[in-house]
Amino acid sequence: MNPLAGMRVIAIEQYGAAPYGTMMLAALGADVLKVEQAATGGDPSRHVGGHGLGPNDCQYFQAWNLSKRSVTLDIKSAEGKRQLAALVRDAAAVVNNLRGSLPAQLGLDYATLGRINPAVVCLHISAYGRDNERADWPGYDYLMQAEAGLMSLTGEPDGPPARVGASMVDTLTGLTGMVGLLSCVMQARRTGRGCDVDTCLFDVALHQLTYAGVWYLNAGDKPERLSRSAHLSQVPVQTFPTADGWIFIMCMTEKFWRIFCDVVARPDLPEDRRFATADRRRENREALIALLDQELRRHPTEHWLALLTGKVPVAPVYDVATALDAPFTRRIGIVQSVTHPARSELLVLANPLKIDGVRLPQRVCASLGADNALLQPEEPATA
Repeated sequence: MNPLAGMRVIAIEQYGAAPYGTMMLAALGADVLKVEQAATGGDPSRHVGGHGLGPNDCQYFQAWNLSKRSVTLDIKSAEGKRQLAALVRDAAAVVNNLRGSLPAQLGLDYATLGRINPAVVCLHISAYGRDNERADWPGYDYLMQAEAGLMSLTGEPDGPPARVGASMVDTLTGLTGMVGLLSCVMQARRTGRGCDVDTCLFDVALHQLTYAGVWYLNAGDKPERLSRSAHLSQVPVQTFPTADGWIFIMCMTEKFWRIFCDVVARPDLPEDRRFATADRRRENREALIALLDQELRRHPTEHWLALLTGKVPVAPVYDVATALDAPFTRRIGIVQSVTHPARSELLVLANPLKIDGVRLPQRVCASLGADNALLQPEEPATA
């Protein structure tokens, strides 16, 4: 259950991207030491969202930082640099998500830390990277969704551009960074030499364009928003109204398309020349969706789920509360209880990884500076 046991990671981080990534390492058994400044109240996310858990702690913060320890030091001061160097000597990696030019200025890159520990891996997660004219720009998830074109693909065609409802660029950048970090730690264990690893929010956001980006680069195809969260090319793949709500149906293959038509009692549709092939269905999308809307509105969501589940990829469209309270959600154990000093039971989202069929255990992140005993006191000067 602890494949990263014995691996120490120093995390100089705040808010989302790096904390999400290092939280994954902590769940896998790494000893993640979160470096914070006591004078500022620690990571700003300790004070976000209004759902407080005592001084310098809240539910928002815990959602990004479970299973970590906390030390407080000022990395700009001489004493803070000495304390950090002492921690780095035994660390496999040092993670930061500072603006691009700051790691070198603060001595958090391999050029500096490699002199202390030649095998250390230095992961840099920034907004726009460290090697271009935007290195000093601040940046956040939503800005990346805007500039990378993701918002142009999200929402209704006649509405304003919309962001994804969760901080997906943050989480994906954190995970991308951890892939790089772990790969380079494996290399350092073979060679004895660490390195710098870089990723940034903007690069990851652009990378999420996937096939839509490739279509534009090679064919000049400019994808635009489609109604009701429809797939850019496959039809029917989108939301549909039922008698009492919404349902998402995904006929990604010819097999699923034909099964779907049989279930909704329209076996004639695959034989209609307008809908006989994937290309024809895409060309006649509006006519097909109008026919399917008419059929699906006849019955409530549960009726269609009972008929389609297990035969065609299908899901109800839930809000957050319904999704988390759903019986299946609770049965699979994705909601987990941890003990917090402020309450006996704090419900959190369990780590999505399982090892040998068992979900990874989690605990709350330590209170600000709770692990300062790990910081070595300065040795007295000798006469």
